[in-house]
Amino acid sequence: MTSNSMNINSAENQFSGPPRRLNWVSITFFSAVHVLACLAPWFFSWPALGVAILLHWLCGSVGICLGYHRLLTHRSFQVSKGLEYAIALIGALAIQGGPIFWVAGHRMHHAYTEDIDKDPYSAKRGFWWSHLLWLMYYREDFFDYEIYKRYASDLAREPFYRWLNRYFLLLQLPLGLLLYQLGGWSFVIYGLFLRAVLLWHSTWLINSAAHMAGYRTFNTPDNSRNLWWAAMLTYGEGWHNNHHAHPNVAKAGLKWWEIDMTWWEIQILKKLGLARKVVMPLAR
Repeated sequence: MTSNSMNINSAENQFSGPPRRLNWVSITFFSAVHVLACLAPWFFSWPALGVAILLHWLCGSVGICLGYHRLLTHRSFQVSKGLEYAIALIGALAIQGGPIFWVAGHRMHHAYTEDIDKDPYSAKRGFWWSHLLWLMYYREDFFDYEIYKRYASDLAREPFYRWLNRYFLLLQLPLGLLLYQLGGWSFVIYGLFLRAVLLWHSTWLINSAAHMAGYRTFNTPDNSRNLWWAAMLTYGEGWHNNHHAHPNVAKAGLKWWEIDMTWWEIQILKKLGLARKVVMPLAR
């Protein structure tokens, strides 16, 4: 406990300006979900594992990577408003924050990449800060709605996104009830808590590991990297140097062997006539 406290305090001291305070609500919430996920070995079943994998893909690839990231944050393609809302609902099920919060934070990350104060999860503050410690402090510029909404004003203008940003966590209640009806506590532990923890850490690896290890195809002003194993865990998001070089392009994996499952989903939507104005990489 002392070692962890020293690491947190060390990370905090790197900020300029007045000290920030620990966010005990956030710390308690993330700790509780991690503890509940640790119950998984006692509730194991193959169907429950299958539910966790299915929901990891649905919430992670469709909800976060395709929805929150490539559609809402970067507008790398367009869909009908009804489909956009449906995808955003799936993204909210990932428990990574409401759409306005997530989009604003990621746009700040691109606007001030690795800036020690202005990038919410700056990799220059160390692996653990960019991975998860940034969530454990309350900073008004990152967590106060009236401030961060400026970076996602297009979403903040829409009542649906304002509602979803406020009540996203409540969506876990009907999901949890459905899982319990289908498979009891085994499905709840695997489909809700274990899935959430695995998805958190796979997503966070893009903020942390993909700014520290891997290769660089483009000479971007930041230290973003293409990290193959992170790409496998995040449905293509690990081709992070490619993404930082061309953030509004819908395709993250640019070489034939850079597997990008989320891009495959966008292609399917396009072939079905559901996606349009897909931003493609420039010919090299």
